[in-house]
Amino acid sequence: MGWGSIYKRRMKVFALAVVIYLDYKSLQLREKWTKNSKKADLWEKAHECNAKRLLNLIVELEGLWVKLGQYLSTRADVLPPAYIRLLKQLQDSLPPRPLKEVRQTINKELGKSMDNLFLSFDNAPLATASIAQVHRATLSDGQEVVVKVQHEGIKEIILEDLKNAKSIVDWIAWAEPQYNFNPMIDEWCKEAPKELDFNIEAENTRIVSRNLGCKSNSEVNNINRVEVLIPEVILSTERVLVLEYMDGVRLNDSESLQAMGVDKQKLVEEITRAYAHQIYVDGFFNGDPHPGNFLVSKAPPHHPILLDFGLTKGLSPSLKQALAKMFLASAEGDHVALLSSFAEMGLKLRLDLPEQVMEISNVFFRNSTPANEAQQNMKAFAEQRNKNLKVLQEKMNLNKKEVKRFNPVDAFPGDIIIFSRVINLLRGLSSSMDVRVVYVDIMRPFAESVLQCNVNRGPAFNTNWIHDTPALSNTEDKLRKLLIELGNADKVLGIQVCAYKDGEVIIDTAAGVLGRYDPRPVQPDSLFPVFSVSKGITAGMLHWLVDQGKLKLDDKVGNIWPEFGTNGKDQIKVHHVLNHTSGLHNAMADLTRENPLVMADWDECLNCIANTTPETEPGHIQQYHYLSFGWLCGGIIEHASTKKFQEILEEAFVRPLNIDGELYIGIPPGVESRLATLTSDMDEIKKLSEMANRPELPSSFQVQDVSQMASTLPALFNTLFARRAIIPAANAHCSARALARYYAALVDRGTVPPPHAHSSPTHPRLGSHPHTPKFPSLKPSKKQKKSDRLSEIVIAKDYTRIFGNARIHDAFMGVGEYEDLVLSGGQFGLGFKRSYSEGGELIGFGHSGMGGSTGYCDVKNRFAIAVTLNKMNFGGVTAKVMKLVCSELDIPLPADFYRFTERISDDIDSNLAAPLIN
Repeated sequence: MGWGSIYKRRMKVFALAVVIYLDYKSLQLREKWTKNSKKADLWEKAHECNAKRLLNLIVELEGLWVKLGQYLSTRADVLPPAYIRLLKQLQDSLPPRPLKEVRQTINKELGKSMDNLFLSFDNAPLATASIAQVHRATLSDGQEVVVKVQHEGIKEIILEDLKNAKSIVDWIAWAEPQYNFNPMIDEWCKEAPKELDFNIEAENTRIVSRNLGCKSNSEVNNINRVEVLIPEVILSTERVLVLEYMDGVRLNDSESLQAMGVDKQKLVEEITRAYAHQIYVDGFFNGDPHPGNFLVSKAPPHHPILLDFGLTKGLSPSLKQALAKMFLASAEGDHVALLSSFAEMGLKLRLDLPEQVMEISNVFFRNSTPANEAQQNMKAFAEQRNKNLKVLQEKMNLNKKEVKRFNPVDAFPGDIIIFSRVINLLRGLSSSMDVRVVYVDIMRPFAESVLQCNVNRGPAFNTNWIHDTPALSNTEDKLRKLLIELGNADKVLGIQVCAYKDGEVIIDTAAGVLGRYDPRPVQPDSLFPVFSVSKGITAGMLHWLVDQGKLKLDDKVGNIWPEFGTNGKDQIKVHHVLNHTSGLHNAMADLTRENPLVMADWDECLNCIANTTPETEPGHIQQYHYLSFGWLCGGIIEHASTKKFQEILEEAFVRPLNIDGELYIGIPPGVESRLATLTSDMDEIKKLSEMANRPELPSSFQVQDVSQMASTLPALFNTLFARRAIIPAANAHCSARALARYYAALVDRGTVPPPHAHSSPTHPRLGSHPHTPKFPSLKPSKKQKKSDRLSEIVIAKDYTRIFGNARIHDAFMGVGEYEDLVLSGGQFGLGFKRSYSEGGELIGFGHSGMGGSTGYCDVKNRFAIAVTLNKMNFGGVTAKVMKLVCSELDIPLPADFYRFTERISDDIDSNLAAPLIN
């Protein structure tokens, strides 16, 4: 192409772009003064006019613009009918190149005359597209083939068109910042030139055919086997491709399909399945599924025939897994998994709007609709977009002009552009065929298979199942062997174990994967939801305020928290709350049962607790406060300190213990990629129904309730909505090494273990996460005196101790001078579950969660341990861990775990005791 031709081509493209842009902008102005009854006609005429303009220019210029027209012709789900009707012509019926040109190309590329190569060669092409045209022929050996011949000079035209397209996209991004398509055009500029080498297309065709088993009758991967056909490659050069001839009808030939009795719904669903297999299972897929690249075999059962693998994209294993995770997260409404999948694929957002991100993701994977619903779809998308812009405007405090120019995406990985294009093309294909496709149902098995394949490859097949760090002791070495045994028995999905003995770390092991659909390995800094383990942290915060002189254990709660002292609660004291004798054990049960989401509303829960009436007099009976305990403690903490609950957590424990970023109650934005995902051990849930109720549990929290909760809680607590909530009795997220360090400090009466104590060569180093959430302080009460406001807690500079009380152990366990503050013979001290040896000796304290996660310390033997799990097993796995570690260290096994071990045989799958919940 000479510079004159290039200039003319460029000017024609830009001129049309400006004309169409100005036409629609002026139409928007005219619409304001047009009667409602005539608006539809006004827009329809504009669409018809501009579609003709676009088609005429594309036919004239050919090249890359044909590709654009082909793409637009499939978007019947969003584009007006005029564009679809006119641009359909571009799918396979462009004006053919002269036969003389075709002959010259074949002779030059294959080195032989056509007479020597073919017994026959049809002069009229079967189809003509943007890059090449296809002729039917018969080889000299009699085989029926099709010959794909590249247009002369098309390479120079395509490369020039890419530059022009890039310029137009830059201009659109400047004129309408909300429509910034630069990442898309950048990826297209990288991938499109590959279509110009037919040797690449030939190899792509072979790979996809092999992946889909098109030439194999084997039953390998039978569950996700797809029924499609792909022509065999006979030979190829850079500009000529010879393929096996397959007799078929074009996908857009509705009359022929109807005459053949083809089920269009089944046909499109099978094409969708084929692409789901290519994307999620193979990680290698055709990036150009427009109708012109499909045929339907004439012979029953009328399988789809897949053509044209010039634009084919390969995905790395990690990106393939991230895309599968993104799809399943969207299907499940799991905000955490969605955001972490973005992080894994390199998609970075400039702001935290998880609900809006989920809505966009759901739109992306939405069901396809017939073409006649395109107008309603566009209207709905516009409304949703305006809604999101309003949220963005409020979040960022921007004016209308600024919000239009604000791009919420900070980094957009090019590798997912072609994936996005394929999903949109498939949806457009469905719409043009007037069928509805439920993508979630069709694609889910393929996305699940790739993730579960990696997840289910336990320690027997995965040599990296145990995190690669040296064992710190013989005990840890033996523990790892046990964990491998439990992993092979499918009792462990992901786990962390960390233990201190005499102030030093002797175990620091991470193993398994982060979730059922998250095959990433568990890291030392992974954050596990630990449910009731959080009670031990919340109780410690109350004791810290007592130690700081901000309240006393025998203070009446109503004096600290005025709204609380109503409905018969005026005699409840702080120590009643800590030792589970306040009489509010069933408080909140009915409300959370009717609406579990209310747990995420901190202020509403505090109000409900403040207005609740106790069932028994304080100090009368000790019964486990499974949810109310957290809000009772939380209300006291905030009113006594005049600070936010999470501020006190940071001030009291996180900073002094140097465990930044690894202990939260209510996660902040920015840690989603480190979160483990909960799942239930369904075998153990079935066994729960056979167990007797436990009298120490509240009536609203018996075995039947536990069984039901265990099967439903993972879905709730995997959502970002729940994880960000402050639920002090059930919503801590932490690593085992952070939790173990907390209990190591408690076992030494508040002395912080020295930095070198955690000398395990793990990465990242404990406390190295720079993210520290900031929480606004509570406004002082009007009744609060000025002198009180001035005496706010000052952050301690001495980080060698977190408690000054030398008898803090007695306070935790409710013994010695604190014995009168607890119920005689009760299971709980002041905030902690007492632990006894098999012989009945009080040896320590701690807390376990519903899923089996545990924090515990043995006071006499100066031992602390933490276990975090993401497969809810109700204590059996934790009991085996504790039994091995205690045996190796020659220290007594706590009775809570002994009641498991005395019923657990050497068989991993043996029946377990009642759930470990305290």
